[in-house]
Amino acid sequence: MTETRDPWLLTPGPLTTSATVKAAMRHDFGSRDKRFIAINRRIRERLLDIAGVRDTHVCVPVQGSGTFAVEATIGTLTNPDSHLLVLVNGAYGRRIAKICDYYARRYTVLESAEDVPNDTDAVEQALRTDPTLSHVVAVHCETTSGILNPIVAVAEITASAGRSLIVDTMSAFGAIELDANQVAYDAVVASANKCLEGVPGLGFGIIRRSVLESCAGNAPSLSLDLYDQWQGLEANGQWRFTPPTHVIAAFDQALAEHEAEGGVAGRGARYRRNCEILVAGMRSMGFVPLLADELQAPIIVTFHMPADPSFDFQDFYNRLSERGFVIYPGKLTVANSFRIGCIGRIGETEIRGALAAIELAINEMGVSSCAPAA
Repeated sequence: MTETRDPWLLTPGPLTTSATVKAAMRHDFGSRDKRFIAINRRIRERLLDIAGVRDTHVCVPVQGSGTFAVEATIGTLTNPDSHLLVLVNGAYGRRIAKICDYYARRYTVLESAEDVPNDTDAVEQALRTDPTLSHVVAVHCETTSGILNPIVAVAEITASAGRSLIVDTMSAFGAIELDANQVAYDAVVASANKCLEGVPGLGFGIIRRSVLESCAGNAPSLSLDLYDQWQGLEANGQWRFTPPTHVIAAFDQALAEHEAEGGVAGRGARYRRNCEILVAGMRSMGFVPLLADELQAPIIVTFHMPADPSFDFQDFYNRLSERGFVIYPGKLTVANSFRIGCIGRIGETEIRGALAAIELAINEMGVSSCAPAA
């Protein structure tokens, strides 16, 4: 029997992974096995090295998707007396606010449109006028639109005001530099299955040690208590509850491949090239990106939906899928759109293949113009 090739996933995650990352999941580990404990230690150290904060922060992994890790970090680092300033310009900022609702954490939202970066002047004004604000929570790359938020400026303002910064860097960590000398954060949160090209099932917080030491008893959740998780890992290298052993083994391999590619600089360069080829090719067919080039992160690109009545997104999606390329629907409220990712184990060949498939699809559908509605 001939094995069908997996499609290329041009999405914000899960992503296409390398054959060697997949192969790493063929092995079984006991959660108390000394080999598995060594893998956990190595992963935690490598993540701190990628962030460049081994001397000041600790890495605490947690089972589940990235949202599990965001929720765990917010629940652990804040308490009922905290007041969070949540910066929102997309679905993931709104999700942070929803977490605060569930955990009964007081919060204030600063919202801008999905195609507009976080308003740093508004952040500065809010922190200056409301002394009860204790934390700023920001999304580094908001994949609702693909926008790159001004995290360095947000960090400078937050630090100057003496507040704590938590960054959801889910779709940027490992490919877009987050220099700890410029961005003074108490926590960044990410997951295995984005720019680090692992498989889904593991998130992590990189948290300032001196802050985490004072967080005992904060978490309103047993399984998402990162303080307790950290204490257990420090004591014996073991997870409190059954870890996703195969996911972790794959992540260990993915991190080795990240280092071999040149770390953040090397991985980011490939993604930027993917993004440049994608945007140029789509523009040549008449598609219009949502964002100006200077706002676009090289992670996922949002395109306006063509106004041509012959264009039907589900038909378009199906035709691309049949040719081995999976894209993503839009998540915007400001415009009808769809998204194409630039990340995962893909390069110029796959992006050009996707562009060829897109051109064939729109020709078969009889689309004469890919321009959006006025």
